[in-house]
Amino acid sequence: MAVDGEAVRLRTEADEPGWEVDPDDEWGVAVLATVGRQLRLRRESVGMRAADFAVAVGYGEDLVYKIEGGKRIPRQEYLDRADEVLGAGGLVAAAWEDVKKVRYPKRVRELGQLEGKAVEIALYECHIIPGLLQTSGHARSVIGAAQPPYSPDDVERMVAARLARQSVFERSPAPALSFVLEEGVLRRPIGGTMAWRQQLERLLEVSRLHNVVLQVMPTDCDTHSGLDGRIELLKFPDGTAVGRSDGAFNGRPTYEPKHLRILELRYGTIRAQALSPRESLAFIEHLLGET
Repeated sequence: MAVDGEAVRLRTEADEPGWEVDPDDEWGVAVLATVGRQLRLRRESVGMRAADFAVAVGYGEDLVYKIEGGKRIPRQEYLDRADEVLGAGGLVAAAWEDVKKVRYPKRVRELGQLEGKAVEIALYECHIIPGLLQTSGHARSVIGAAQPPYSPDDVERMVAARLARQSVFERSPAPALSFVLEEGVLRRPIGGTMAWRQQLERLLEVSRLHNVVLQVMPTDCDTHSGLDGRIELLKFPDGTAVGRSDGAFNGRPTYEPKHLRILELRYGTIRAQALSPRESLAFIEHLLGET
């Protein structure tokens, strides 16, 4: 196929634009079914076949059917192009405001909503850099290392979801954020030298924020109360809280005050055994100088 003398290959599902729908995400399924139905009705109202519409927007016909059937999450550029082709005057493009709320997995959305409401977030992580602190390159390397591997499209979706959670750093008023990371994690050059330098630089940048306390647990601390796994605590304006620990309460989120006191005790002990924030900053700067 050629347009203006240049060969054009229609972009397909594997190339672009959208993500698979989680069938267990009832709200997401409903939103996408509505958006897909509106796209189909508008296309039919102007007398355009799906095949012709696919050519006009530059995507495969199969993908058009999937989006219109609510089986595929369209990306913003697809909706923008569809708006132009259908002469919708911005109404189709405006659907992105609804779609973008469900483009990430349900579990990630729920976590992001909790983090978006919290006035305090405390996290000890033993095996990786926490998602809230990861650069795109680091996140892509970590997610891409999974077995069995995710598709490239799913990797990008998950990276985007992880980075979207970092809007917590832009909130006003700012929440109080506390992180404790293991020294061994900071020494693992995930993604190669350049990606790792960028990750260390990101940690230094975040650690200098007025509402962030970042500490490093040195490897010469032979034992501490976080050896069972990550600990996470979120506190909300109304005085409620939620916590989770890999090594307690079956790893499930808990709202029980007695459970939360246990997690707070463990996290407080971990912080006391870790390097001070100033020492931790100097340690990361030293690592960066070695790369």
